[in-house]
Amino acid sequence: MSTLGTALSRRFPLGVTAHSGQQHGRDTVNVAVYAPALERVVLCFQPPGRDWKAVLLPDMTDGVHHGLVSGLPVGSRYGFHAGPPDGTAGNIDPEMVQLLLDPYGRFIDEATGADGTVKYASVRMQSNFDWGEARSPRTAGRNTVMYEAHVRGQTILHPGIPEEIRGSYAGMAHPAMIRHLQELGVTAVELLPIHFHIDEPHLHGTGMHNYWGYNTLGYFAPHVAYASAGARERGPQAVQDELKGMVKLLHLAGIEVILDVVYNHTAEGGQGGPALSWRGLGEEQYYRMRDGRYVDTTGCGNTLNFGNPHVIKMAMDSLRHWVEEFHIDGFRFDLAVSLARDGAHEFTNQHPFLLAAATDGVLASTKLIAEPWDVGYGGWQTGNFPTGWSDWNDSFRDSVREVWLSDRAATFDGHHQGSLAKFGDALGGSAGLFAKSGRSPMASVNLVTAHDGFTLADLTAYNEKHNADNQEGNRDGHGDNRSWNHGVEGITNDPSILAQRARSARNMMATLLLAQGMPLICAGDEMGRSQGGNNNAYCQDNEIAWLDWSMDLEAQTMLAATKRLVQIRRDFLSEQPSSFPMRGGESFIHWFGADGQLMTPERWTNPHERVLTMLMGSPNGKVDGLVVFNTGITDELVTLPANPRFAADASTMPHPYKLRMTTAGPYVNDDGVPTFRLSRAVPRVGAGEAVPVEANTVQIYRNGLGPA
Repeated sequence: MSTLGTALSRRFPLGVTAHSGQQHGRDTVNVAVYAPALERVVLCFQPPGRDWKAVLLPDMTDGVHHGLVSGLPVGSRYGFHAGPPDGTAGNIDPEMVQLLLDPYGRFIDEATGADGTVKYASVRMQSNFDWGEARSPRTAGRNTVMYEAHVRGQTILHPGIPEEIRGSYAGMAHPAMIRHLQELGVTAVELLPIHFHIDEPHLHGTGMHNYWGYNTLGYFAPHVAYASAGARERGPQAVQDELKGMVKLLHLAGIEVILDVVYNHTAEGGQGGPALSWRGLGEEQYYRMRDGRYVDTTGCGNTLNFGNPHVIKMAMDSLRHWVEEFHIDGFRFDLAVSLARDGAHEFTNQHPFLLAAATDGVLASTKLIAEPWDVGYGGWQTGNFPTGWSDWNDSFRDSVREVWLSDRAATFDGHHQGSLAKFGDALGGSAGLFAKSGRSPMASVNLVTAHDGFTLADLTAYNEKHNADNQEGNRDGHGDNRSWNHGVEGITNDPSILAQRARSARNMMATLLLAQGMPLICAGDEMGRSQGGNNNAYCQDNEIAWLDWSMDLEAQTMLAATKRLVQIRRDFLSEQPSSFPMRGGESFIHWFGADGQLMTPERWTNPHERVLTMLMGSPNGKVDGLVVFNTGITDELVTLPANPRFAADASTMPHPYKLRMTTAGPYVNDDGVPTFRLSRAVPRVGAGEAVPVEANTVQIYRNGLGPA
């Protein structure tokens, strides 16, 4: 075949796009692909129900091959091939060779080729979808409570969801799941990768798969396997519509959708691996290289070259595509430091990609969240990303685990423990990390657990990782977990150990939800989910990683505690000015010890100080919050401090403190259901009075300015 002429084709936009000229028909498209390594590029395509065709793209501009092609309707499968030197389309059998996927392809189809191996092809898609009244919630950062979830694992065992849509986009948007998210109080779901991804070669033949999905093959294409069987059977448009329908229903429920995206590396693996797309189109341009060898800062064999403007453009166009076409509300960038390394492979927080994303007219209104590290030199950059970005705060994670777990374990063993200084900084929004970048506490995405590592329950039940099921001899996964098994490794029937483990989990959840910053709850932690000590379940697409919805008493108790904590956080914020805690002068935190006296530099660094009282609020707020953390191993009498607000304003009468929750244990309501909601009859406590606080306990008080 031949094209309709170079004069009508354009080097932009990249990909396969409808041609604006009506005289050529709606099945005429502009095709453009950045393939600087190829002298000529052949487009092979198969209209629905018809034979394959081939056409040589006739023109190349700045490394982009392009042409105007007729007879390529929506639903056509296509791919690229290196053109022969004679300038013809050549003799290519797409059933026998792996065509090079379009980096801008909107859908990826899998089929078994004539040689018996899986072949991938891009598919031309259309964008029509009825969004109705659905709008992005645009939840303010300070009101955001994120929930990291896996589309498949979240719903595949849920008894309230029809079996035919469990583990799918439709299952994620089922009323039973939306009800759980709303009752929990989360405002955003952060989904593990839903870009089209494949398994790594080392998993072939093991019976395992890349469950997490951090092995992307298409940055514009949804992962097909997460659609319901019915949608997959109906074809690409039904798969795309099911995903859009999930976003629509979550938006109607007031819940944002954030995607975990992997622009740091691709599924093509290390040097010499298969050429599925980028490697065949321009290996030296798409990937970071030095002296002819790959520069791998991801640990995955390759690293995309964000020193190349075309790679930056591909990522930016992909992000805009997901916002404009799928109404996505934000992105969490896996190994984001690799996206911000310059031509010398050094990190810079003024990298063009970081600045472009934060200022782009489409993306600036979304949440941009960095995983602020990679495995290269200078790879730890928490707190160093620019304004417009938020960072996953691993310092918060480590400090919380140390105080509630490893420090307490050391104390019981008679060993040295750390002070509360880092713990206090974490509670206050990690100013020591984020202030230097000119960002507020809302730049800190606080987390205690995530998909990678122990679950919250396993942090309290295992000292060591137990990853034998991954078939790597337990060598994989992180060894420094700052966990504590409370005396027994793994499963136990000892009621006292189980009670202390549950309380430690509640304490960490309370710390997460009461600290300044944006909290991220890992799915299942609200119900005490366990992975049996596996802290690297990336390849476990089974009950190890799936959520268990059987809801025994322990799960009900943890869920009740988490719901109560989210409610307290929401109630507190509703009584603060809208600028709390971002603007200077609109928030305060005062720190006290067990004696009700202010913490001093000496007390902050004293490892024997194990009680910390945090009083927080705003000069213009209607209520202050007082939180008592007894991180020690002994019960304490804690004097509730005088609120400095009342001392500074003689016209304001001090009001007593009212206990709203304790993590010590649940009450049981009349229906026999555990609850952490206290009776209104709980007596108030005046400043200067002492209250008993058990070891390993958090107590939360309200100090209002209204009538006592």
